[in-house]
Amino acid sequence: MFLAASGWAAAKAQSVPLTLRDATLDVDFEGGITPPVEAAALRWTRSAAEAVATYYGQFPVRRVHIVIRTGGRPGAGQTSGEGGAHITVGIGRTLDDGRVDVRGDDWIMTHEMVHLALPGVEPEHHWLEEGLATYVEPIARVRAGELREQQVWSDMMDGLPQGQPEAGDRGLDRTPTWGRTYWGGALFCFLADVKFREATHNRAGLETALRGILRAGGNIEHDWPLTQVLDVGDGAVGAPVLRSLYQRMRYDSSPVDLAGLWRRLGVQRVGEHVLFDDTAPDAAIRQAIMAPAAPSVVQPDGEGR
Repeated sequence: MFLAASGWAAAKAQSVPLTLRDATLDVDFEGGITPPVEAAALRWTRSAAEAVATYYGQFPVRRVHIVIRTGGRPGAGQTSGEGGAHITVGIGRTLDDGRVDVRGDDWIMTHEMVHLALPGVEPEHHWLEEGLATYVEPIARVRAGELREQQVWSDMMDGLPQGQPEAGDRGLDRTPTWGRTYWGGALFCFLADVKFREATHNRAGLETALRGILRAGGNIEHDWPLTQVLDVGDGAVGAPVLRSLYQRMRYDSSPVDLAGLWRRLGVQRVGEHVLFDDTAPDAAIRQAIMAPAAPSVVQPDGEGR
């Protein structure tokens, strides 16, 4: 994604509020900003907020402070709940022609906003925090109309194998590698989504559990034991999927049969393309995971000044 700009110049932080029903996003800019870049960055922030609010049925927190840093490393993001919800992201550097380059990292704001919707957990469970954001972000954007589901399934077919255990693996809680943290956590979330839908005849999925956690007050501004997160999520659906899956994957190094899952869901790669088989046994589950989005809930106060 490229954000057009002209006359790049240094400027002090500027704050712009965006509102979502009863939530407020206070957006500040650091590192220099021009009106075209500000407007584009606000559209990007609003789109991410729409996607996350649609997936969860509400925005995760009542108020969040967002700092967008220009001129730094694109794709860098951090979310914290200490002292109130706070997100910092980088949108790139200035190119010779005055554009701001984020080099395809337009996913990062949605990824960071997903972090808002989970309580802080112990360090050994960091895979759940990052895995959830890795899994939910593209699905939320499909439901918001920002991505094609074929692209997301293609990315999952490429990415999820990176979350499989390798030699010496000791399970999710004791293998803090990049692959197991991000894609291993995403694999846990993917399996939970499928198993919830199997257990409820496709009436509920992972988002049902996550919405239950959020309704119970579980967001980034609070710390919970992992067992509380899992039990509240399972209780919202009425099926012990998260707790059971965690007991299996926390120390286990057994690989997941992804090839079998793709066949059951009716996802197949032919050359460079992903095709869907709607006659597959669990094709309805595949379709429900990427269900269309509800109407937008974000009402911005302005597009910049």
